[in-house]
Amino acid sequence: MSEELTETIGGKILSVPQNDEGPQYTKKGTLRKRRPKTKKMYFTQDTEDAIIEYLAMEDGLQRNILYNDRIKYAFFKLTENIIHTFKFYYTEVETIGELQHEVTTFLLEKLHLYQQDKGKAYSYFGTIAKRYLILYNNTNYKKLKLKADVMAVDEDQTITIDLSNNSTQPLENEQVAFLDYLVKYMDIHLFTLFPKPQDAKTADAIVELFRKRENLDLFNKKGIYIYIREITDQSTPQITKVIKKMKKTYVKLMSQYVDSGYVSMRL
Repeated sequence: MSEELTETIGGKILSVPQNDEGPQYTKKGTLRKRRPKTKKMYFTQDTEDAIIEYLAMEDGLQRNILYNDRIKYAFFKLTENIIHTFKFYYTEVETIGELQHEVTTFLLEKLHLYQQDKGKAYSYFGTIAKRYLILYNNTNYKKLKLKADVMAVDEDQTITIDLSNNSTQPLENEQVAFLDYLVKYMDIHLFTLFPKPQDAKTADAIVELFRKRENLDLFNKKGIYIYIREITDQSTPQITKVIKKMKKTYVKLMSQYVDSGYVSMRL
């Protein structure tokens, strides 16, 4: 318990608790009352309600107004806190602001996919944001220190994002799982996607690199091209053509995985 001091101010005897800073008084000599600390909520029940309203709307202009007024800030703070908590700093963009804008825009694109019966919106969009950032940190992923307590995402301590409840495995398992899906998908549909034998051979060599991905950090871009040329005896333009086509498949599957946590093996 704190000690009390007796002060006489304006003829009145006051008992005030002693603290490190001492009692504070106004210019009139009255005891200054401290304002209680308030916790600023960024993803509230109103945000949840606004998302449901957004999904029920058909008018594009009204949707845009609703998003800017009641949803955008929550997405902005959610992405900001996840980026800094899990140290998602190794991306192609130059600033954290650009990265935050990129992820927030992605969440907006996926807003129409949310279903209320699947759980709280903050958990759903928090998971999507985290998956998105994990898959875009591929090159430098091993450098990340992803051991921060998920509770720390809520710097204002008003929202508990249960990302860890969705997956008790280390965050890197998200990346491993996606690459496993990618390899399996390419194995099944290799000759459908690449009907020409030389294209299929090149694509298979690239998929083999993903199978041995634990060694991928030994390669740079030039080294990968040399490696594929030695296996396939194909020219650089031929390899580039196949890689561009595979990239389209990669992006499609990644979007599916970010949304649902799995990849369908259907073509």
